[in-house]
Amino acid sequence: MCDEITEADNATHLTRRQLGASAGAVGMAALLPTSADAKPVKGRDVTITTPDGQCDAYFTAPASGKHPGVLMWPDIMGLRPAFRQMADRLAGEGYAVLVVNQFYRSTKSPIVQPGESFDQPAVRDKIMPWRAALTADAVTRDGTTFVTFLDKQKEVDTKRPIGSAGYCMGGPMVLRTAAAVPNRVHAGASFHGAGLVSEAADSPHRLIPKLAGGYLIAIASNDDARSPNDKTVLRDAFAAAKRPAEIQVYADAMHGWCVIDSKVYNQPQAERAWGRMLDLFRKQL
Repeated sequence: MCDEITEADNATHLTRRQLGASAGAVGMAALLPTSADAKPVKGRDVTITTPDGQCDAYFTAPASGKHPGVLMWPDIMGLRPAFRQMADRLAGEGYAVLVVNQFYRSTKSPIVQPGESFDQPAVRDKIMPWRAALTADAVTRDGTTFVTFLDKQKEVDTKRPIGSAGYCMGGPMVLRTAAAVPNRVHAGASFHGAGLVSEAADSPHRLIPKLAGGYLIAIASNDDARSPNDKTVLRDAFAAAKRPAEIQVYADAMHGWCVIDSKVYNQPQAERAWGRMLDLFRKQL
């Protein structure tokens, strides 16, 4: 989940030591481990024409050659420097990465200013109407358009499948995209995904039979405490569809733990999840 309850829960679990560490998360990002053979990358701002308007986004890829495409969906705080850096890091591993401003119907990125966070009522009140515009149909249209955009980039190897990664509200967007374009998307990673399972007829977990390839569902410990049955529903759905999926609760990792500018950024567990995503992409893409 990504709501005021989650933010309050995160705050109660932050120790003084963790608060000090989280305050320096963005600065620490430059020191994040990179593989010994990380490739030099080149990024550029792009504008993508969708059925609903003009989406601002960031595209980054190794400086030479063609590579599998990856669509990255940010969390509820949107496209910002942290996600540009995360996209560059993934590009260094040999992928052509598109990270989008999914709120483009309402505003351009960055949607928050330095010092703002979702636990501030004024910020939350600003974002939630923009979030409401991202219906299941809207996200499906967007995901299809973004995959098409990736396939038109000279850095993308269209002979290889595409992957997708999503954080918080981006987790369900991974599944919706993969279900909409199963002929292209063959791997998806959801990190502290919000709303993957619900009673709604269009709940993301109901799309699992339409998916191709393999998936990683990395669940925050406090999300699991609030909805302990979700992991079982997901495991059963993937098993019934005969789709390989790694579904894991990350101990002591709070909602938002994978994002480098998050107050609850947990570097050891974030690195563990990042490594599992790379293993998935190497296998499926």
